[in-house]
Amino acid sequence: MVIKNAMICDDEGLREGNFTIEDRTDNIIDANGAYLIPALVDLNVRLNDGVLNSQNIQAVSLEAKKGGVGHIVLNADSTPSIDNEGILEFAQNGLRDAEGSNVDVMLNALQNDGSLSNIAILLKKGAISPYMSTIAKNDVAIKIAEYIQMYGNTLFVKAEDNSLISSGVMLESDVSSRLGLAGIPDLSEVLHVSRMIEIARHFKIKILFKSIASPRSISLITQAKKEGVEVSCEVSLHHLINSDEACEGFNTVAKLDPPLTSKSDVVLLQDALKNGQIDILTMLHQPSSPVNKEVAFYDAAYGCESIADALPLYYTKLVKTGLISMEKLVELVSLNPGNVVGTKKSYILFNPEVESTIDNTQSLYNGENVFGEVINL
Repeated sequence: MVIKNAMICDDEGLREGNFTIEDRTDNIIDANGAYLIPALVDLNVRLNDGVLNSQNIQAVSLEAKKGGVGHIVLNADSTPSIDNEGILEFAQNGLRDAEGSNVDVMLNALQNDGSLSNIAILLKKGAISPYMSTIAKNDVAIKIAEYIQMYGNTLFVKAEDNSLISSGVMLESDVSSRLGLAGIPDLSEVLHVSRMIEIARHFKIKILFKSIASPRSISLITQAKKEGVEVSCEVSLHHLINSDEACEGFNTVAKLDPPLTSKSDVVLLQDALKNGQIDILTMLHQPSSPVNKEVAFYDAAYGCESIADALPLYYTKLVKTGLISMEKLVELVSLNPGNVVGTKKSYILFNPEVESTIDNTQSLYNGENVFGEVINL
């Protein structure tokens, strides 16, 4: 297939020209100046209500493709959790039915009782990479690090403190006080980022910190990189654009995990983005049924829907506003996450001139106009 008259944006930079995609067709497509980019890769996707089944896998695969996401990795903390061979095989059977984006799964390094999963077997059976929450005790975290050291994978880490997150439902701030809601201090994340950096340093392993929300955490990760520690960080679009003020009026769509941060910290996160301190972006897609979302804020499920509008949202919020270039966006949403899991590139066309309105009450951006149309090849 030949794509002509395209603005090609990939690991070779941005340039105008024609591009050949190796396949069995001899079609010629005139891009008319649209971007040709590698399809997005999102490493932080959850299923509807967190329930692992074929129907939910198929649904998220199709939604992702609409948004220009060609490859997704499902979080391991589903119900049931992907922490043993039986559940992994069950998940993989569901993957075979996916007709949209390519879908992979990570394995949960922790079982429900806090003990260690059989990481070696699950990796051998096809799980992409181990995932752990830092609710893991030190002895278990060290054993996980030893497995990572042995197999050379990247460890996906969610930095959180069980004793601090268990009672709160949003960031501990003036907004939470005004709403009368229990807050989660950002130390819940920062403390465990620091701890896991030292584990990465000691064992010389690679760690990707998932959905970081605190600028202080990013500073710690940046400093560790300078010291030769192989750590990187992922941040969601939501945390770069929205503050905890989105929770005003007890808006449950803004109840996210990790919680949205303060307005001043959003500015610092944007500075970190512009300064190249953020490695990977995610839409942090976590859909919930209305019965779990349209309830009191305290009882509502965490998360919002976003992946079907992924590339138009990234482009509108980050590129069109001048925060980053299109080349940088492709690096953060396609190239870097693709390198982590070793995906084979697929390509999409993206026409930034098309304007549309998001119509989804479970999206933080419902009713907003966005720019860009995804054309799957």
